[in-house]
Amino acid sequence: MLEISASSTPLGKKEAALAACHGDNGKGGEGAIADDMDLSRPFLVVKNLDYKKILEWSRMRSAFVAKSIPKDIIIPDPTPKWVCDAFSKIVPRLGLILEKDNVQCFLRLFESEEGMHWDLSITSQTLTYIVIHNALRCARVVLVGKAPKLHGMHANPNCMNPYGYFPLHEAAERFSVDMIKLLFRHGAIANVRTVGNKVIENLLPLQVAVENTCLHKYLEDNLSPIQDHQDYAYNLIHLLCLPEMKIFLDTVRLLAAETDNLVDEIWSYIKDEKVVQTAVLLLAAQGQIRGNHPSKRNISGKQNGFEVIMGRMVELYQNSHKQLVESIALKCTYLLVRIISHTGEVLDPYIKDHSEVPHAEVLEHVSSILKDSGFCPTGKGIDVRNLRPYDCKISGELHAKDATKTVTKTSHAAGKKVLRKKRASGWDPDYTRRLFFPYWRSILGARCLVKVYPSHAPAPASELDPEHFNSWSGSLGNGSSQSPNHNLELLGRTQLPTSNHPQRRPFGTAAFRGTTAATTTTARN
Repeated sequence: MLEISASSTPLGKKEAALAACHGDNGKGGEGAIADDMDLSRPFLVVKNLDYKKILEWSRMRSAFVAKSIPKDIIIPDPTPKWVCDAFSKIVPRLGLILEKDNVQCFLRLFESEEGMHWDLSITSQTLTYIVIHNALRCARVVLVGKAPKLHGMHANPNCMNPYGYFPLHEAAERFSVDMIKLLFRHGAIANVRTVGNKVIENLLPLQVAVENTCLHKYLEDNLSPIQDHQDYAYNLIHLLCLPEMKIFLDTVRLLAAETDNLVDEIWSYIKDEKVVQTAVLLLAAQGQIRGNHPSKRNISGKQNGFEVIMGRMVELYQNSHKQLVESIALKCTYLLVRIISHTGEVLDPYIKDHSEVPHAEVLEHVSSILKDSGFCPTGKGIDVRNLRPYDCKISGELHAKDATKTVTKTSHAAGKKVLRKKRASGWDPDYTRRLFFPYWRSILGARCLVKVYPSHAPAPASELDPEHFNSWSGSLGNGSSQSPNHNLELLGRTQLPTSNHPQRRPFGTAAFRGTTAATTTTARN
């Protein structure tokens, strides 16, 4: 009998420990390993050293352990710095692979390079980078973990990455419905929150989607606090029902279905007088709020969530009558709750099914739905000529690559329908993001050290002058693409630290998140 140790064999310490001999079980012959190689046992029984068999069992044992690792919530990221440094070296090659979503090339890189796995698990940083590129096939492979080259390792969607958030936050920021569904299918939990000084703390994936939806160009171009609160509410409902809002509302709806205490999240927006955030969440998640959605986790008992919200608002108004009279935001929110509680069940299927309807027709139909429920808009309404995307210059090659599912865009002059090309497999939400969402002002990247601005949206002076950082960052979610728009006060505020030099993501993070944005900017130009 011989006991194996790291000093007496070429094996590593971990493999040596796994292969340590603790006695014969009576089944192994001379120079043979026991026939019952029970992988659930920490030790292998041998009579004489057989390095080939020991290595084989060690690999099998590691794969067995890797497969059994649970997908629990892990905070903070346990990956050591040297692994993150090794990952940063392969980012350029990995990015090219993920842009094509090439599984075979990904697996070859995984097997040949360090930095993508540690402690028998695929790192959260690797999974986050896959989500950034919306590489659905690669994401499915690492989440399942059955590919032979992964050696039993899989990615945990509930492990925090080095930047203080989870892969689901990144998928929410990118409005990738398919990626979110995939993460949920493999155990992702929607109730995780951002942590640390590299991001705005305490954000749910749902809040990332809601806050970024409020940056939609249609909302910023067509809402103004000088409007009467009724006109503001009606215009907001009309805008949220337009086809170009569908991807954003679909994302919010999907996340809301898996988020606990949904009514409390809505109430938090109401108390903070964030009208647009409240409207987005009310309209997208009205099924869950009402209690007629398969997911019952959001509502306690059988009580209608709208009744709970209305009850709280009445109590709030009774206790602060002066605030109600003076606050346009609260009056607007009260009207929105009434409108969506009465018309949400009709508006919701219309939003889902009518993605190729001209703007004028959508606005007219939504008005008829509101009037049928006793809500009669009397203001000027939405001017369809003001429904314009960002002026992105996209080459034909990039257009063919990034085109989303067919979405109708109405011509301002003649009302003609222009159909975007379909992508052969899956779809990339980046195209819609670029057209309508100012990704350079995303709430998840608010503390990113390096910001990449496209040519059609130059950086505000406050980004170049640190002394004015707070004045600009305090208006995140309220500005136009070129300069902060302080008039849209009803959009609410995103609170950032008061320091003029807040701690932000390290350069590696900014470069890692900025790679895609920089590529996009170059393509536009």
